[in-house]
Amino acid sequence: MSLLDGRSSVLFVHAHPDDETISTGALIAEFVARGSTVTLLTCSRGERGEVVAGPLTALAGTAELAAERERELARATGILGISDRFWLGEAPARAHGLAARRYRDSGMVWIRPGLAGPAADAAEDALSVAPLAEVADDIAALITALQPALVISYDDGGGYGHPDHVRAHVATLAACAATGTPFAEVLEAPAADAEWFELPQHLTVVTDALRAHASQLTVHGAFIVHSGGQREAIGTSVGLRPHPFDDAPA
Repeated sequence: MSLLDGRSSVLFVHAHPDDETISTGALIAEFVARGSTVTLLTCSRGERGEVVAGPLTALAGTAELAAERERELARATGILGISDRFWLGEAPARAHGLAARRYRDSGMVWIRPGLAGPAADAAEDALSVAPLAEVADDIAALITALQPALVISYDDGGGYGHPDHVRAHVATLAACAATGTPFAEVLEAPAADAEWFELPQHLTVVTDALRAHASQLTVHGAFIVHSGGQREAIGTSVGLRPHPFDDAPA
């Protein structure tokens, strides 16, 4: 049976606003089209991300940037058909008995084109340096509340190496192992142990959702132009690999 079949509810876990659309927008739209209830957990507000040159440039490095990216995420998730969305560290995505907290964007540096690594100046409250057990417990709290049939997040490389993506993978895997919930990781290329989906029918909705993230990217035809000038084709093809729990962190 396909990982897409018979999933009454699916939870996506992503590190920052726009990740849900760039890497899994077509997959989200496909689950919605099949009648699944899709929810989204976003781990940080992307506070340290660059801003596209233009009307929003002045938001870079300010507190207002986080608020703008919250609004952009709300617009994008509405377009994709996501039923509900949550912030990591805020109930119900917070372990019982703990006060609410905000996980900050850790930042990153480019090691080489297409591969990111940790920034040297991640704040103490950044996602990538927060205690892994705390992050995993917060994700597990949301899984327990929602009881999704499937949880989807990054692979162990975080897609392109961003430390927040890697932390989201590790913590989500641990949370799924603790709750006994099926977990699948997103792949950008076909693999022998994964399913590959071509979903061109969702190009329009993905493109519209991408346009909602106006502080982070610009849509030019069939391409995304990121704030740093990088260009990539709008993706409607994606892989999913079910992940066993035998190598999940304790």
